[in-house]
Amino acid sequence: MQKIASLLFTLIIFGCMTAGSALAGPIAVMETAHGPIKIEFFSDKAPGHVKNFIKLSKEGFYNGTVFHRVIPGFMIQGGDPNSKNTDRSNHGMGGPGYSINAEFNDVQHKRGILSMARAQDPNSAGSQFFIVVKDSFFLDGQYTAFGKVISGMDVADRIAAEPRDNRDNPLRRVTIKSIKVMDK
Repeated sequence: MQKIASLLFTLIIFGCMTAGSALAGPIAVMETAHGPIKIEFFSDKAPGHVKNFIKLSKEGFYNGTVFHRVIPGFMIQGGDPNSKNTDRSNHGMGGPGYSINAEFNDVQHKRGILSMARAQDPNSAGSQFFIVVKDSFFLDGQYTAFGKVISGMDVADRIAAEPRDNRDNPLRRVTIKSIKVMDK
């Protein structure tokens, strides 16, 4: 009886471990001017947003873009292809040339959450994203959370602390050098 109980316990633990790893999706390492930020995706919560971000990352879309909007105590925003240009007047206005539909979910916008930026229309997201540097629950249900930072929040904090202009655009270019996607 004790052997059966031990075997059953082992199977339950193994089943939980493999079930968790089956849900574990790819991760991304964002190399920035301030260091790396490692991201884990919520493929089960926002599959379309994860697929889009990974596609753009693998195409090199984000390489050379900058964090064009930083607000200490709130978030850092990047992903605008217009930000590759030093003309700051168009930063925050660009995208990939298409939009994806919102995938609002039950993930709270806690510190470290990766979420998709958008215009007024909930279905207007494309490439711009933000990382929350302080809990911002007022965003819940209004923006699609699709990942979280698993290391590098110190980097995000340094980016958020950059001196900025009246449009919250950092005075120095904080470049995203590359985003590499890999299996966990």
